[in-house]
Amino acid sequence: MSDGPVDQNRLIAERRAKLAALREQGVAFPNDFHRDALAGELHAGYDELSAEALDSAAVRVRIAGRMMLQRIMGKASFATLQDSSGQIQLFLQRDTLGSAYEAFKKWDIGDIVAAEGMLFRTRSGELSVRVEMLRLLVKSLRPLPDKWHGLADTEARYRQRYVDLIVSERSRTVFRQRTQTVRFLRDMLDALGFVEVETPMMQPIPGGAVARPFITHHNALDIQMYLRVAPELYLKRLVVGGIERVYEINRNFRNEGLSTRHNPEFTMLELYWAYADYLELMDLVEHMMRGVAEAVVGAVAFQSQGHSYDFSRPFRRATIEQLVLEYNPQLDPTRLRDRAYLAEVCSTVGARIDDSDGAGKALVALFEQTVEHRLQDPTFVYAYPAEVSPLSRANDADPFLTDRFELFVGGRELANGFSELNDPEDQAARFREQVARKDAGDDEAMFYDADYIRALEYGMPPAAGLGVGIDRLVMLLTDSASIRDVLLFPQMRPEAD
Repeated sequence: MSDGPVDQNRLIAERRAKLAALREQGVAFPNDFHRDALAGELHAGYDELSAEALDSAAVRVRIAGRMMLQRIMGKASFATLQDSSGQIQLFLQRDTLGSAYEAFKKWDIGDIVAAEGMLFRTRSGELSVRVEMLRLLVKSLRPLPDKWHGLADTEARYRQRYVDLIVSERSRTVFRQRTQTVRFLRDMLDALGFVEVETPMMQPIPGGAVARPFITHHNALDIQMYLRVAPELYLKRLVVGGIERVYEINRNFRNEGLSTRHNPEFTMLELYWAYADYLELMDLVEHMMRGVAEAVVGAVAFQSQGHSYDFSRPFRRATIEQLVLEYNPQLDPTRLRDRAYLAEVCSTVGARIDDSDGAGKALVALFEQTVEHRLQDPTFVYAYPAEVSPLSRANDADPFLTDRFELFVGGRELANGFSELNDPEDQAARFREQVARKDAGDDEAMFYDADYIRALEYGMPPAAGLGVGIDRLVMLLTDSASIRDVLLFPQMRPEAD
């Protein structure tokens, strides 16, 4: 922050004294002012008008916002007011405002004020309000920072997002773009006939992803419950029920570590599409990525984190085995399903696998260690092993693999999609395999969901399903280095006393 603890305490004490004086006058925190204009609207409507045209139009406005700049110059002063749409300048004169002008000189940066007056253009050409009425609506007790750089302040931005949004236009823009991203995805899917739904956040059985859940307790029912790791199994129950195109944009919770890419609470788009397969999903995702870039960035070619992207070009498609061989040319291509061989390679490159892991898990571990971070340009990686894809449909020609893909951009996974496993007996067998892994100590393995198997036994049409990480997508579109930059309130360690 801008001042040390001693200066902060002194400034806060001074502001509290000013508030106390306002209370004595009976005018603290009034709530009877109603504005009729926003700064952004005024600039959009009148920035092109000349000074003469403005004077002729005689536009009277009532505005309110936070005072971000104050220049006191004797008989006339200037102030900058900021609201949710932008900033506008106030021009204040002692002869016009009288006692309100004297009061204004004692106000502080950060105070929330109201003003009424006529629009005009100053000699320097800036659109401004010639103030005829001025009031203090909210006394700010804490001074705003005048410096916002460095490690300590980066952490303060995340902890005190409310201050970050006040002082940083960049942060305000990022979160507006996040809203635009979600709006585009909703509009696109709605136009394609998908139905938006909401499924349970608290679940008796966590399913839909290989992840460690958060555990809670329902006192009235006296049962253990879980925050969902994914909505997948509930959404597919709806496909069984006849909602053939369905989606949800909402939170998932996974009990994992914190990093620039991971937050235990995150937002996903998840959709299911009956009578479609994973190849059609890849086409849909490619179209989706071009559209969202155009909507949010304004172009399909853009830069993020020092890398140039051009979404107008066809996205690359390659199997996971092809890519492992491409980035590890020393490997024997005939032994990519040899568990002992892959375990030796994983040990050499530093990829961790457990004794219970088979060849499929070892192959994916090798991919994650040596390939994933190098996939800068948009790349669909498909044909994942069945061992790591317990809900995906096995490939008809090669049951070691599944009809599943992941989209990587900038070295990060943005989307995961596959043709759905709708064979209840196959799904039950895979759940049993997951239970065996859990019994062997795998905290991320899935539970056996008997009701989901019962739903599949009624018959789920062939379908494809997709998950898109909203936070990571927004990181890409807003040129943000950390997931915390695109979450309004990221999870943080408790502050030290």
